This record gives sequence, structure tokens and C-alpha cells, in this order.
Amino acid sequence: MAPQQVVFNALFASLDPGEEVVIPTPCWVSYPDMVALAGGKPVLVACDEFHGFKLRPEGLEAAITPRTKWLMLNSPSNPTGAVYSRGELLALAVVLRRHAHVHVLSDDIYEKLTYNSDFATMAAVAPDLYQRTLTVNGVSKADAMTGWRVGYGAGPLALIKAMNLIQGQTSSHTSSISQYAAIEALSGGRDHIEEFASAFLQRRDLVVTKLNQAEGLSCRVPDGAFYVFPSCAGVIGKRTPDGKLIETDTDFAMYLLDDFAVAVVPGSGFMASPYIRISYASSLEDLTRACDRIIAACAALS
Repeated sequence: MAPQQVVFNALFASLDPGEEVVIPTPCWVSYPDMVALAGGKPVLVACDEFHGFKLRPEGLEAAITPRTKWLMLNSPSNPTGAVYSRGELLALAVVLRRHAHVHVLSDDIYEKLTYNSDFATMAAVAPDLYQRTLTVNGVSKADAMTGWRVGYGAGPLALIKAMNLIQGQTSSHTSSISQYAAIEALSGGRDHIEEFASAFLQRRDLVVTKLNQAEGLSCRVPDGAFYVFPSCAGVIGKRTPDGKLIETDTDFAMYLLDDFAVAVVPGSGFMASPYIRISYASSLEDLTRACDRIIAACAALS
């Protein structure tokens, strides 16, 4: 099954109506809707840029209620590229130990793409929480197999059995061709991962440097994945050359698309404004061209 299906099956198998799922934001766009589709209530906790877009222990503590069932963690993160350190996860684990009814859904799909720090995941750094943790991963990112739709989850046996039951009564299984391709990816040589990470690091540094040259944009350096999440607060309130007012990050994204043929995703889709998400999973040439257009677009605002 696809990694996203793993997450959905876990929520569908475990949530009673009205049970809550704590979701740090910015977050992947599907998380809140998957919780709602499973009958749960998404509890969004804003994580500011000053703290690296990462959930802090006091934020987690404040969000937990008797109805909380899951904490969802995505590290490295889509859309921000934020990576939780071992120490940061251990600090969250201290809170979780006080609330034995809360489980952890750890979406580690970008595990192999970290740049400035070692990867850490809750089940490894806090073994006493292992039976409360579902770890999700797949071959989509580090093995460049996005279209093959292969993901997997590891966690408590009862949960895995319930997830398998749901899978068997919905889309059944991932195609056999995809499964055999995934076996080759996971059991074959892994030298390509270092090559991928090195290429992404070069692209990241290029994009961050260029975006920080754009008037009105501010881009922090992400520690993982292949996205940057720059603030566009500095362009809000400005006008385009044809007089349109930029009021939101969506307005800015549409301006880039319509006037400069550059596609970005508004931060509002990830529950965070005013930001935009840019993927650097492209060639250096294309990224250079796109960033130069963004710089020009910002310079044309008044």
C-alpha cells in the first residue's frame, strides 16, 4: 500500500468518533482530512519558525486531553524540511509518558534525506514507547519510486492486524509488480542514497541562497526532505505591476504562476501563512531559472 494509505488505515482502524489527533503545523495537507474522514478530530498545534517549525513539549502538553488518541510526527517534514533531533524527541517522550493513552504516528518517509543532523525516530530513542508507536516509511522518496505506491508500517501487532483487515476490504493490496520492485530497492545496493542526498544538498543551498536575495522573502535552511518553506510576509500588502494587491500567500503564488510561470504551493494549504513551499527535486538549471524569476517577480512589486 502507499505510505499515505498506511497512515489512513491506522487512523481508520483506531479512532472512535470524536477522538483527537494532535498535528503539529505546518503539516502535510492530507493529515487533518484523513483524521476527519476516520471520524476523529484534528487538533492543530502551530509550530513557529523561530523554533524551527517543530513541536515543543509545552505545546504538546497543552494540546493533550482525555480524548487524545494520536500524536502525528513527520520528520523530516513536508513542507518545512524540519528534522527532530534525538534530544527533541526525548523531550516529547517525557510528556507522552505522563499520558499513557496517547499513541505516536511517526511518518518517516524522508528518513534518508537529512543534511545537517542524524536521523532519529521515536520508537528508537524511546523504546518504552514502542508499543504505542506506529512507524511509517516507504520507497517513494529515497528510492525515487513515488509512482510505485509502496509504503509500510511497523507497530503493535493488534494495530497492524486491524490495518491489514481494512486494507483487505478496500484496495486489497499494492500490485505485485510494485512489491517486487520494492524488494529490489530495499535489498539491493544503497549507494544511490548518498548520491541523492549530496545532489539535494547542493540544490537546497542554491535555492536558499537565491530566495534570500528576493526582496520580501526570508528562507531558513531546512535540515531534511527536499523542500524549502520561505516566508513571504514581506510581499504582503504590495501590488503587482498591473495593480493587483497581494493580500495572502495564495495571491503571491498565483502572481508567480500567472506573470512569471513559476509554480509554488501556498503555505495556507499546509496550515501556515504567509509562506510558500518550493520543491528542489529538480535540476540545478531549472531551479536557477525559477529562483531568478522569483527574484524578478519580487523586484517588480511596489
